[in-house]
Amino acid sequence: QVQLVESGGGLVQAGGSLRLSCAASGSIFSINPIGTMGWYRRAPGKQRELVATITSGGGTNYADSAKGRFTISRDNAKNSVYLQMNSLEPEDTAVYYCNAIQGGLTLREIWGQGTLVTVSS
Repeated sequence: QVQLVESGGGLVQAGGSLRLSCAASGSIFSINPIGTMGWYRRAPGKQRELVATITSGGGTNYADSAKGRFTISRDNAKNSVYLQMNSLEPEDTAVYYCNAIQGGLTLREIWGQGTLVTVSS
């Protein structure tokens, strides 16, 4: 089993920055590597939505709301993904979830437990 553990959430004022981290641990071998990783979020009263994803080769995809303000990166050696969030707005307040796709005979989608980001105005 593979687990994702997020960290870095918290309370920040509008215009501030936060950096989220997520590390995968457990049964990860060359036959079942971690592929695409990403961040999603669920704001109060809303459905979970994509923030950004990054492939193992470094290809990135961002939601329109994240473009120009957030940067996703990863360290393949550490099976970790990061989300640098700048110019935060109250609308960014949400629980942020780390996501990973593990390869192998069958693909497996893994979710972290979530970390709360609160942006005050």
